[in-house]
Amino acid sequence: MSGPAQVSNSTASTHEIGVRFDRVALVVKRPTDLWGMLAESLGGRFAGSGIGQGYGWTDLRFANGFILEGIHPETPTGEEEPTAEVVERFLEKYGVGPHHLTFIVTDLEAMLSRLREAGLEAVAENHDDPRWQEAFLRPRDAQGVVVQLVEMTDQPAEILDEPEGFPEIGFDHPVASLGRVVHAVHDLSAALNLFRDLLDGRVLSTGAAIDGNHWAELGWGGPGRLRLLEATHAEIADWVGDRPGRVRHLFFNFDEPEYVPGAHKVAAGRWVVDCDEVLGTRLVISSSAR
Repeated sequence: MSGPAQVSNSTASTHEIGVRFDRVALVVKRPTDLWGMLAESLGGRFAGSGIGQGYGWTDLRFANGFILEGIHPETPTGEEEPTAEVVERFLEKYGVGPHHLTFIVTDLEAMLSRLREAGLEAVAENHDDPRWQEAFLRPRDAQGVVVQLVEMTDQPAEILDEPEGFPEIGFDHPVASLGRVVHAVHDLSAALNLFRDLLDGRVLSTGAAIDGNHWAELGWGGPGRLRLLEATHAEIADWVGDRPGRVRHLFFNFDEPEYVPGAHKVAAGRWVVDCDEVLGTRLVISSSAR
């Protein structure tokens, strides 16, 4: 799939737009599915929950402030028919696993205009609530992952008290930081055009993996990091398949990765929990900050 028209940061728009990479969202079957591995083992702290239009969500915040959101089918109280078709269809087609990346923007209309100039049309725009306005880029337009764009003046109604049974902190050391989301793409140049040039990510580092696939890591000023990993060689290209891209793994920094259930050592200071073991999402856990 060809990428959008090439646009540089300086020419994409004359209007300066603040952008922050805020969270990564996983589709789960139940909100409690997050608790075992991500809360009890890695120390993610409850940061709120609520119900949207046909889905429920639960946020976990990690030591560096980055958020992992679990979304699950949920019918709001009083509705006679289920309205969770989008989440349920995702579960039927893909099972549990990564769903979207959320970027908070200071001016949603200006961002959507910038994207339209580059040939990208957002879908599911919602401006009903001035506190939380949103739009989405489809996976075919966003390198294989849903991108949520949000202009937020206040958080929507949520539950801030920890739910009954939520794991207590049992660590005598720092809890994990969710250091980066690693997203494998067939077309690294097109991915950079979207996440760097249009969504204003700043390239923090670049390199090449041992299998020859190049990568570029982007940041947005906050804790959120997105590593774009080229999927043109070896096993990773087969794993991505005919999609433009797939979220490859979540990278955590943690003092004691050897105690994480299902983790196996792959290199010095580096451990992996395979996707079948936790929420359809591969975890890479490092005992160092690299």
